[in-house]
Amino acid sequence: MAAQISARRFHPWLYWATIVAATLFGTTTADFFDRALGIGYTGGSLAIFACLMATLGLWQWTMGTVAVETVNNPKTEAFYWAAITLSQTLGTALGDWTSNVAGLGFAGGAMLFVGLLARLAVLYYTTRASHVFLFWAAFILTRPLGATFGDLLDKPVNMGGYDISRPVISLCLVGFMAVCLTVLPQRAGRHPGGVQGQPG
Repeated sequence: MAAQISARRFHPWLYWATIVAATLFGTTTADFFDRALGIGYTGGSLAIFACLMATLGLWQWTMGTVAVETVNNPKTEAFYWAAITLSQTLGTALGDWTSNVAGLGFAGGAMLFVGLLARLAVLYYTTRASHVFLFWAAFILTRPLGATFGDLLDKPVNMGGYDISRPVISLCLVGFMAVCLTVLPQRAGRHPGGVQGQPG
């Protein structure tokens, strides 16, 4: 994250490596809140949600907006990555909550988050709902979708999963990301002041 924030130009591999690192950190942090602190999945989700709201609130109060289009300097980018990491953490906690507390299981949880993301897409194209709100809502929901789908693939059959090797799944995902980074165009968005920041 420090390397990403200090980089003077946009480097796709560095940016997405930072996203992956934030995801992994978020996963372990969610487990810490849910299990190590002994407050359970509900308590962990609420605590992480409060931390995320506090971070976004401080970002809004300090910089005047939480729109990613304005991430064009180290201070704003620090807020951005803090919010990204907490979003990943909250997403993991929500995935655990839907699978274990709400009783939806891995497949049911994945379908729930697919439906919620589809609803956000409809709001984006058919209403004047805040695009900033829709971005953060969608970003948070992609994480529990990934968590529940990942659990569906690698958890034992008696737990509702398909018991596919976790290392095999991880290697396949790394390969898929590498192909996407190589094939799909990666460019920095144009931000106020002509500074290149996050991908557009």
